[in-house]
Amino acid sequence: MTGTITHDPPHPAGGRQGGPLIVTEDTDLLDDLLRLCAAAGATPEVHHSVPATPGTPAVSSTGATGATGATVASGTSGTSGTSGTSGTSGLSGAAGWPGGWEAAPLVLVGDDAARRVRGAVRRRGVVLVSRDQDDPGVWQRAVEIGADHVLVLPDGEQWLVDRIADVAEGVGRPALTVGVIGGRGGAGASTLACALAVTSAREGLRSLLVDADPLGGGLDVLLGGETAEGLRWPAFAASRGRVGGGALEESLPELHSLRVLSWDRGDCVAVPPQAVRAVLAAARRRGGTVVVDLPRRIDDGVAEVLAQLDIGLLVVPAELRAVAAAGRVAAAVGMVLRDLRVVTRGPYDSGLDDREVARLLGLPLAGEVPVESGLLRATDGKRPPGASDRGPLARFCRAFWERALVETGGGAA
Repeated sequence: MTGTITHDPPHPAGGRQGGPLIVTEDTDLLDDLLRLCAAAGATPEVHHSVPATPGTPAVSSTGATGATGATVASGTSGTSGTSGTSGTSGLSGAAGWPGGWEAAPLVLVGDDAARRVRGAVRRRGVVLVSRDQDDPGVWQRAVEIGADHVLVLPDGEQWLVDRIADVAEGVGRPALTVGVIGGRGGAGASTLACALAVTSAREGLRSLLVDADPLGGGLDVLLGGETAEGLRWPAFAASRGRVGGGALEESLPELHSLRVLSWDRGDCVAVPPQAVRAVLAAARRRGGTVVVDLPRRIDDGVAEVLAQLDIGLLVVPAELRAVAAAGRVAAAVGMVLRDLRVVTRGPYDSGLDDREVARLLGLPLAGEVPVESGLLRATDGKRPPGASDRGPLARFCRAFWERALVETGGGAA
């Protein structure tokens, strides 16, 4: 069980922030919290009460380190082998963060310690943690210490693991996430998706290109990296809970200064929707830009992707039959994705232009993809779509990113 009292704590600005500050003397609760920190890949610091702020009289600056790597304040009672903490005598200062209580990215206060931290400076990011499902007084104690959330274990474990992992990972502004889908087969959506990702990387943004079409030709092939080392989609098929953003990024092939998540050349392995959701959420937490090449068939996995997109681009050749086909695609996609825009591609049938295509589809016009030889034919990967920064395709992509980043206020490098 979790409950919100006031507001969510802010995400750190970026970079690894370290683990949370734990304040408790309850050894059973401490075991649970250290276990959850380990699951989130975070190293916490443990204190009995509000730690000293730098500049105050020195207290012990060392503590026992358990099996999880947690720094435990001197004086903390020994706990079971789950946490591996050990007890010594004395007091402890705030060794983990320059500002002690106020600077810790997340503070987990055990219900037993609520009275001891009542006089601490009010700050965001304080969670009061209890193991008593039937204690109504926990809400009053949370108000007294200015906690943002009340969490009761074990019901709230997954929420807490996610929050701890966020601060350990240094989550900042989520990535601007753009999906590209063809209005019909052969519309050029995959090539445009590659060009957008290549252009984003060249502009210095952290960039990830995701191939969401298991029956496509493989974006790694288009980028010349089908033999590059790194994981492909089937490796993530068993993912259920949270996927670490940093671990995801480091595990993927790096091609043309961007990371690529594509499919292998073996038998097609179905990736469950929950795994798709977890992987894309991890990619978004890393910031920068994420470009997803979408199939035209909308299944449960693709719906999970659509739900996390900021912008969708529907690539439509300016032909009447293509416009009719794109209308059906737009109707399906529009049920999940709010911001769907049209990108037209010539040559145009008689009586059609880019504005007329957008009008017929009832969607805003994102622009016209310029004619460039690399857009409509396969490449050898040596010069992927958008590689020439002076080419018309790269200019189109650069202009799109400039507008989109301004509109959304996103795209931290």
